[in-house]
Amino acid sequence: MWKIAIVDDERQVLQGMKRAIPWEQLGAEWVGEALNGADGLDVVRQTEPDIVITDIYMPAMNGIDMIEQLRKDGYDGKVIIFSGYSDFEHARQALRFNVSDYVSKPISVPTLKTILTKVIGELTEEEESRQKQGEMERKLSLYEPFIEKEWVRSAVVGTLDSSYREAGRLPEPYRYWTNFSHVTIGIDLVRDARVSEFSLSDWNLFRFAIRNIACEVARKMFSSVEYTELHSTRAVLMVHPRPEEPAELLDKKLHELGVKLINAIKCYLKLVVRVGIGGVKRQWLQIPESTEEAFRAIELRAGRRDPAYALYAYQEDEDDYAFADNLFSVKFYVELASALKASQEAEAKKLVADYMSRLELQKAMTPESVQILASELWGVFTYCLYEAGVLLNDLVPGEQITKELVGLTGPEQLTEWLSDKITLICSSRQWRGNNKHRQVVDYMTGYIHEHYAEDITLAELSEKLYISRNHLSIIFKNITGETFNNYLTRVRIEKARELLLQRTMLVYEVAERVGYKNVPYFSTLFKKITGMNPTDLIK
Repeated sequence: MWKIAIVDDERQVLQGMKRAIPWEQLGAEWVGEALNGADGLDVVRQTEPDIVITDIYMPAMNGIDMIEQLRKDGYDGKVIIFSGYSDFEHARQALRFNVSDYVSKPISVPTLKTILTKVIGELTEEEESRQKQGEMERKLSLYEPFIEKEWVRSAVVGTLDSSYREAGRLPEPYRYWTNFSHVTIGIDLVRDARVSEFSLSDWNLFRFAIRNIACEVARKMFSSVEYTELHSTRAVLMVHPRPEEPAELLDKKLHELGVKLINAIKCYLKLVVRVGIGGVKRQWLQIPESTEEAFRAIELRAGRRDPAYALYAYQEDEDDYAFADNLFSVKFYVELASALKASQEAEAKKLVADYMSRLELQKAMTPESVQILASELWGVFTYCLYEAGVLLNDLVPGEQITKELVGLTGPEQLTEWLSDKITLICSSRQWRGNNKHRQVVDYMTGYIHEHYAEDITLAELSEKLYISRNHLSIIFKNITGETFNNYLTRVRIEKARELLLQRTMLVYEVAERVGYKNVPYFSTLFKKITGMNPTDLIK
């Protein structure tokens, strides 16, 4: 309910206005009155109304002085002046103190209602804006670790928004990067028979274990490290040596780190990994270059550091790097995986088309390179869907893919083949409505029906289900056909309709019962969904 206080030295006017205001219709309530500006100050300070209606000429303190003092006190509510004096000077003074309206007495009831409706509409918009801002701040706080993790991944692969590339845009935890050099170490898990049989829970557990081992090993050699997972079986470990560290000593440390990573993961997890070391970069904006170099070294098996270990290092003079620079793009793989996870069919196809166009311009592709790239991208498809609980082998048997790959000899064939597979994935029932997703949505709808009167948010459910907000939003829309907020609104309005038909509660009571404190906003939603005003049901 919006709170309104009235200040006027004419008691008859004051009482008449109290009677004339359609309180329930406006979703408002009277909270206090005063016969002069000095008492008006006390009333406003005690009751904190949303709207103050005041006269100008009053004993003890006039209305303008009262408003000025209220603004100095920090009062930011709406002020409406009703005065028998209508002149430019008073209007000019009122504008200085952010007065919502200035109206000459006498005033008709329809005009009074119109003015209050306008001002309450402004309050409603401001309240919604504050709620959105508060919700955004709460979400940012809730998802700060997730956001930070995504920021690091974007910095590593080169998908950061351009605004972050401006000077001084490094988040607080990473501002130390400007004082260090940077090297990325690519970690690629070998997809042997054991890894291929991992369940989703096993896969998540082993990824967590690899992260812990990699960070523990690296921190014994470098003071600052970051770790981020990429698509499928790949991850990146980033270390930050000091710029003055001798190149030979750093090279030795990086070699030692790579060997320790391979040994530790094999010893503790019985998993085989390949490790690639990217070039040393002085500027943090060059980190994606080091990432690409690390994985190109792995792909080409170039710069092998030790015959006993699958440890490779980037070499600038390697002849095959020029083509590999485009063929094996970590940034492209990550962007494509993200589009598939979000079921963004058009975006995924555009990424593929643009990528293939760039490859064709750079160098003619041989049938062998086409098939290698197709196999690599199918691996990206497989693992990004696997992480979302979908087995791609259920959609397309592995034997069929093997036969199709052999038939791909040119970039145009590859583009068409990938486009067809993207359509198949995004339109499949398994992807749009697999059992896991249905269980998630069943939980969400059940929760809404039980807690519709509370301040439910998608962020809250995201925390309960351990699924990112964006992914949860997509799952809900794919299964139900509508957004989370629309579904919640429909449930609330239906519950409100049931309560109104019982004719035992007033409109504002029903609004509060179903989760709306703002009655005009509730009434607007009710009419939009049902086609009638809530008051029509209680007559």
